[in-house]
Amino acid sequence: MELSAVIRKEGRLYSSWCPELDIASQGKTEDDALANLREAVELYLGDEDAKVPKRRAKLTTFEVDHGSSSRPLRA
Repeated sequence: MELSAVIRKEGRLYSSWCPELDIASQGKTEDDALANLREAVELYLGDEDAKVPKRRAKLTTFEVDHGSSSRPLRA
């Protein structure tokens, strides 16, 4: 099964999040965060009551105006 992962740096750690299942984890490196997320998802899916997503989340980007400057920021 292929799922999405969002990984970002938060302080000294990296957080990882699977939007299809709304499961998150963290690690000292991006690879650790992803490995820990994979383990958390596998544990979740091992539960007989787990809800398996029917399709992947759509990930995209968008622009917004911020503050008094009219320069758009990348999201």
